[in-house]
Amino acid sequence: MSTAFVHHRQVTFAETDMAGIVHFSNFYRYMEEAEHAFLRSRGLRIKEDLPDGRVLGWPRVRGTCSFESPAFYEDRLEIEVRIDRRGVKSLTLGFVIRRGNRQLATGELKTVCCRFDAQGKFESVEIPPEWIAKLESPEGCE
Repeated sequence: MSTAFVHHRQVTFAETDMAGIVHFSNFYRYMEEAEHAFLRSRGLRIKEDLPDGRVLGWPRVRGTCSFESPAFYEDRLEIEVRIDRRGVKSLTLGFVIRRGNRQLATGELKTVCCRFDAQGKFESVEIPPEWIAKLESPEGCE
């Protein structure tokens, strides 16, 4: 559906076990970190303050990750992000995590556009047109 955005990062010691292998839970963090970088590249944030005092946010409703090969301490990772599906109120982002030419994992995050009030109550809302325009813009892709 869209041109892929690529985020780069290096594995830190704290993300590994005694054998220097990245703990599987960190792959979800890598996907979220890449998601935030993708949004920033388009002038968007995962949490936007609205003029009426409410907040626009994107809670996750599903996350998956399939592991193919381990990552290790100090590996330089490339995390590819793409929009797999844009619904009226939701986004499904696909991820491919690589070290060089080796694919380490694939994943998916489904998020729903929600508006939060000052008391923390929230409701799903349609993705604002200005968000759609920025999300679908190829500008900012590395």
